[in-house]
Amino acid sequence: MISKYNIGFIEPYVLKKVISQKTSYLKINGRFQKRFFTDDSQFIQRSVIPTMHFQRSLPRLPIPELSLTCQRYLRAQKPLLAPNDFANTESLVKEFQQNEGLNLQNMLKKKNDLNKHTSYITADWFDMYLSDRTPLPINYNPILVFKHTDEAYNSQLLRSTNLLISSLRFYKSLQSNILEPEIFHLNPKKSDTSQFKTIMKYLPESISWYGAYMYNAYPLDMSQYSSLFNSTRIPNIKKDTLHKNPSGKHIVVMRGGHFYKFDVFNDNGNIIAPQLLLSKLQYILKNNIPPSEHPVGVLTTSERDNWARLRTHLEMLGNKDTLNAIDNSLMMIALDDESLNSEPISIVKQYLHSNGTNRWFDKSFTLIVCSDGTAGLNFEHSWGDGVAVLRYFQDISKDSVDSPRCHPGDFSVEINSDNLNVQKLEFVLDDQLKSEIAKTKDQFKCTYESMDTNYFEFFDVGRETCKKFGISADSLMQLCFQLGHYKLHKKHVGSYESCSTAAFKHGRTETVRPCTIETADFCQAVSCKNKPANDILVDMIKKCSTEHSKLVKEGAMGQGFDRHLFALKLLAEQNNLEIPKLFTDPAYKSINHNILSTSSLTSNYVWLGGFGPVVKNGYGIGYTILEKYSGAIITNYREHTDGNKFREALTQSLNQILSVLKTGS
Repeated sequence: MISKYNIGFIEPYVLKKVISQKTSYLKINGRFQKRFFTDDSQFIQRSVIPTMHFQRSLPRLPIPELSLTCQRYLRAQKPLLAPNDFANTESLVKEFQQNEGLNLQNMLKKKNDLNKHTSYITADWFDMYLSDRTPLPINYNPILVFKHTDEAYNSQLLRSTNLLISSLRFYKSLQSNILEPEIFHLNPKKSDTSQFKTIMKYLPESISWYGAYMYNAYPLDMSQYSSLFNSTRIPNIKKDTLHKNPSGKHIVVMRGGHFYKFDVFNDNGNIIAPQLLLSKLQYILKNNIPPSEHPVGVLTTSERDNWARLRTHLEMLGNKDTLNAIDNSLMMIALDDESLNSEPISIVKQYLHSNGTNRWFDKSFTLIVCSDGTAGLNFEHSWGDGVAVLRYFQDISKDSVDSPRCHPGDFSVEINSDNLNVQKLEFVLDDQLKSEIAKTKDQFKCTYESMDTNYFEFFDVGRETCKKFGISADSLMQLCFQLGHYKLHKKHVGSYESCSTAAFKHGRTETVRPCTIETADFCQAVSCKNKPANDILVDMIKKCSTEHSKLVKEGAMGQGFDRHLFALKLLAEQNNLEIPKLFTDPAYKSINHNILSTSSLTSNYVWLGGFGPVVKNGYGIGYTILEKYSGAIITNYREHTDGNKFREALTQSLNQILSVLKTGS
């Protein structure tokens, strides 16, 4: 089973300075605070280098050598299997490498040569997502939650308006090809400069990537950005489709299960006045009609084939235009009436699933703002991964805080709804659909009430601590997860960490396998009665870090084994070939049953981030590592696992690892 979460290992994104930045001061709560704004209110950035300048010359994702994939697969299996089982798997892998694997590898290379515009995994990866019939919320859609802004700006109305305006500025910069390209600078002092940008601008697109490479700078794939806006997933029987409407001028706002539509651009394509946008949202917030008795949005929580049938029925009743208005909208905002009081677990539950009545989970992303100003995103996963979403999230977070377009005191005193052009979308429902909506609400309630959420955090442990001990911060967290699980269950299990392959054209993700021979050895050594001396344990921790860093590097360079084996297995199925025994081996199924599904959501702009477990008896772990802070959101299903005990085990594990490092160094 392929892991459902592929957010991607993301180093903290460093926002570049906005060109032509000016400064003014605004009095807030009796204090003067600095405000930043650009000369052009329509754009969030005006990049010297065109946004898609490097896209044409990006290198293609490599197909790993078959022998290396087999070696890596066996090394990942070794800590999970008993000696006899490993010997059997080793024999099957050797047979595969010498026989069917060679044939499938040649077929994959030929297929790759015929599709030089993309990567060998892209189309099949999209199909994997779109063919899965599992409901989207909890199972697929992750969340990111913004940090609170200044209290004066943190009202629901001001927060949602400023985030909307920053989103539109981001969108216009992207559409105008002036959003800064995503570039990983290994030596920022050399490459993140005006000279570098000017040289890159004039290099032909066909060689631009190679020019950046000479500066030790690596442009990243930005093909997913076109699906951020004007995009949605449409349910169909057996396989969904991704729908795009590049000409969308309106957004859809949900409140109380009701849908509202209004334009955000004028006839010239410019963002309409901030005060007018604020008034439109204010009108919706003041329209205190009761919550929808039959909230259609909850149907997006359903099993995909069921939702496809119900959507067809909706269209037959005359709702096609209403559905098109939702599908074709530039973006979606959900205004929730809940006040969460900064309580992390309540916030995660609200953004990850809520009760489903004020959501449309099919949309590429939904900007959610609660009544207390808490704001975040829930995003659909088939179209893309965390790199594009996090970039958007960070840019609008910074822009909406540093350059707010609406301020305290801007609230309209009088709202003339006739001049606002806010249209309430209505659905025509029959008794069958009303019954299905009620049934779906109950089913979804059973699902989300069966899920548990926990979190742990350390305020004095982060990258700074890890640098002191000479280990990778990411490896420290992963070792903590391995040790925590081992403490509870006394066994090693299939574990997943997402790693972005955005360094390649149409790159998505690769799997890092954090349960290694080294982590297994350490877990057993530190847990036994006769523990080795601390200096030996420290050495073992450093070996865990070295191996983990190697796996992350291999994954980022497209040299993991998971995607490769996935593609080879799929080729056998597509060509009606006998499925190699490697793939029918219980060990293959077991390693892909990811009990620990993890992803780094590290960013100075993210307050909370998370996702659901990918298997019933597993844990979903979204974790953050800052300079002096580490934390994780943990989700699980109560019937199968105890999330609170796992949280306690993780806390004990991290303390134990830190104790070893401190006393052994």
